[in-house]
Amino acid sequence: MKRFWSPVVLLAVLVGLSSPAALAQGQPEGQLTVAFDAAIAPTWFDPAETPGVGTPFVFLYAMHDALMKPLPGNDMAPCLAESSTESPDGLVYEFRLRRGLKFHNGDAFTADDVKFSFHRYRGVSAKLLHERVKSVDVLDPQRIRFVLHKPWPDFLVFYATPATGAAWVVPKRYIEKVGEDGFKKQPVGLGPYRFVSMVPGQELVLEANEQYWRKKPSIKRVVIKGVPDRTTRLAMLKTGEADIGYLMVGVEAATIKNDPKLRLAKTISPAAWWVEFPEQWNPKSPWHDRRVRLAASMAIDRAGINEAERLGFSRLTGSIIPSMMDFALKVDPHPYDPTHAKRLLAEAGYANGFDAGELTPLPPFVTMGEAVANDLAKVGIRTRVRGMERATFMEAWRAKKLGGVVVTVTAAPGNAATRIESFTITGAPFAAGGYPDIDDLFRQQAQERDRKKREGLLHQIQRLMAERIMYTGIFEPATLHGVGPRVEEPAIGLNAQLYFAAPYEDIRLKKP
Repeated sequence: MKRFWSPVVLLAVLVGLSSPAALAQGQPEGQLTVAFDAAIAPTWFDPAETPGVGTPFVFLYAMHDALMKPLPGNDMAPCLAESSTESPDGLVYEFRLRRGLKFHNGDAFTADDVKFSFHRYRGVSAKLLHERVKSVDVLDPQRIRFVLHKPWPDFLVFYATPATGAAWVVPKRYIEKVGEDGFKKQPVGLGPYRFVSMVPGQELVLEANEQYWRKKPSIKRVVIKGVPDRTTRLAMLKTGEADIGYLMVGVEAATIKNDPKLRLAKTISPAAWWVEFPEQWNPKSPWHDRRVRLAASMAIDRAGINEAERLGFSRLTGSIIPSMMDFALKVDPHPYDPTHAKRLLAEAGYANGFDAGELTPLPPFVTMGEAVANDLAKVGIRTRVRGMERATFMEAWRAKKLGGVVVTVTAAPGNAATRIESFTITGAPFAAGGYPDIDDLFRQQAQERDRKKREGLLHQIQRLMAERIMYTGIFEPATLHGVGPRVEEPAIGLNAQLYFAAPYEDIRLKKP
């Protein structure tokens, strides 16, 4: 009875919250409120900390700016850099910077800030970037040159896209004055919105930068609230307390879709959900046996999870590399076949299944983790779903402290090489192990300037990843967001590379 009545009671409460009395709460004119899907971590405000997933860019697109970044109609649009050139030998990249720009504190933006930000960068692929760049030369305040040790076809992909945060610029003079701790408390950037205040985990308040080079934001104030619970985000949309509710799935997404006052905005960005087996590198673990990993893959009802979580809009896949990425190899998912999965487990010596320990989903997607856990349990692989805050999850994942089963996703742009560099090769930021032959192929492709040959090497890596079942893909998610009645343009889906509302200066409220 409890399982039957809970959704009914929930929907009755939500209907009540949409009554005129509830909607009267509203919010100040000229303010947009976003109900974000996780507790807000201050590390996401610093480009130097970007960990190789899309989450921090939700905040960086508001407060900061990059030499180049995805904008509507251009996945590598010139921003702080008006133009860039590459030498014929592929060793030198020169950027001409936009003139007259100032940081939010009034400091002038110059090439010194670009050089400082590059050397300060310590996020994903920092080691790779710093090793391959021979020198960063300031030619004058508006020109900067990067010299490589040897040609690297993906330099701009790793440097000048949100695959990393290395090209996102912070103020050198300000950080040297207030220190790293001071910058964390009061971040200063070049973006369309400036920092006003924050309550760690709970709220970030921003105000418009009316001198932003691209266009003056039409919304004066943006408030981003950390709201991990989906039902609360939905309630906030219905009462008018929030204008955009991020990552609405399942019953909440269906409720938004059927509410005439709300809109369900959807986009498919270069993201992929997958199941990871970090203990496959341990010879004593059941996951070391390929048959066990194959059994787990065949136990997952991807179509059913897609329907329940994303209303059927996602694209099923067997890969961690989205099909829309450059150099991606199409990998079909294993068929849903629990009977065959049980047979594989028996062949591997686990006829009665086994206890796989904890299953940790990327927060706050607990229902996604529960769906995978339920499918695994049906064939005898028993797990316990573990919840945590997203920043804690990312730290544990990168520190190789997650065991058992991990159900995760990343929406960071880039190409197949950037994904492999972050998640697959030995020593990658989020890889629990690796294979020498894949590492060697990756080194070869990184130096190959012939596009067809390079594609062949990257496809070979992806075939090996699939054959060895290093991961099992689930789907390329349709990202669903709720949009309230005050919003004219939510800026969701304006650029196929981004899953969130951006650029912020393109978001518009309806005129009162």
